[in-house]
Amino acid sequence: MKIGVLSSGGGCPGINATIRGVGKTAITHFGMEVIGIQNGFSGLLEKQTLLLDENSLSGILNLGGTILGTSREKPFRKLLSSQERDKPGIIKHTYEELGLDCLVCIGGNGTQKTAGLLSELGMNVIGVPKTIDNDVWGTEITFGFDTAVNIATEAIDRLHSTASSHRPTFYSQFPPESNGAGGNGSSCRMDRFICGNGRRSRCYPVARIRL
Repeated sequence: MKIGVLSSGGGCPGINATIRGVGKTAITHFGMEVIGIQNGFSGLLEKQTLLLDENSLSGILNLGGTILGTSREKPFRKLLSSQERDKPGIIKHTYEELGLDCLVCIGGNGTQKTAGLLSELGMNVIGVPKTIDNDVWGTEITFGFDTAVNIATEAIDRLHSTASSHRPTFYSQFPPESNGAGGNGSSCRMDRFICGNGRRSRCYPVARIRL
């Protein structure tokens, strides 16, 4: 059996650890061949692949980024002209040409939407939710979210000591879509916590440390 693995979308802690976990389990426990798809869905369009073995998957557990590269390619985006390529068709052709039995897609909302549409074309697809915003439907928590919240909390705690010394007003803004906003506000020393009512009804904090 042969599987393909790709990472798509924005950065997130833990992508390489996930690639390693999927790859090593497939190889050592099930004797599968694992193909890495480079640069997200673009790799399936351009046939950019590499063979993943135990050696290439070693030493990446704590490595940031992704060894496969990533992109924000959206193959199902509405074609702007009749001359554009049939990207979903090309992806399915590459999938079949590589002899893949399954494609593992590591990514957030956009990636999972694309993965779902590819499955409707007859491809076997597994989606691994990846986002620091923890906003993928159907999941309680996504990998990378806890790390992002803890790093942000630690950064604000360190900022507090600078504010105590120089006595200015400091503002710290988190990603507008982050569901960890409330967690950061309550777990670090914020003097003010402001939520904006944006178009997506998301809550984002602004930390004001005033001494």
